[in-house]
Amino acid sequence: MSSPSKRRDMDVMKLMMSDYTVETINDGINEFNVEFHGPKESNVFFNMLMFIWTLHLGLYEGGVWKVRVELPDAYPYKSPSIGFLNKIYHPNVDEMSGSVCLDVINQSWSPMFDLLNVFEVFLPQLLLYPNPGDPLNADAAALMMNDKKQYEEKVKEYCERYAKKSNTIKAPNEESDDEEISEDEDSDRHSTFSEDNVAGDADP
Repeated sequence: MSSPSKRRDMDVMKLMMSDYTVETINDGINEFNVEFHGPKESNVFFNMLMFIWTLHLGLYEGGVWKVRVELPDAYPYKSPSIGFLNKIYHPNVDEMSGSVCLDVINQSWSPMFDLLNVFEVFLPQLLLYPNPGDPLNADAAALMMNDKKQYEEKVKEYCERYAKKSNTIKAPNEESDDEEISEDEDSDRHSTFSEDNVAGDADP
């Protein structure tokens, strides 16, 4: 069994050799930004109940987000911390901090997973299948359940305003050297950012 440090190096290298743009921070590999594109469609088999909730497929298509990743020393035995730097309108993403509510990142995390799983499976599924019953953005969750059309318009508005390719060149607050992604000790189902990492308007 490889050591955590070797596994971390290997997983980061796999991500860098993939189609993702990876920007390391402070010349290390424990903290970096990844350019993440909104998923086009689902390639996962789903039942009729899931189908009802996938009528919004493609809402995030064309959006480009910069996602901050921080790997703990115990990675892969401890999950990475994940957060969006530019704004995204989603029931399970905190609008201000960029924190992500995703069980598989924390409660269900396994060392069998790697960083490619995060960006090729977990985050795309999060965008394709929001869970308004367990929200970080209560307004988005309520809108999704009560006015689907307005919710979709809001998602597209945020994509147009905050998630254009040009907006990911420099993410908000990127100049700060003391930014950290911290884990929420009170609710380990949330992958959290520190309060300093506020997802803001990325318009030039």
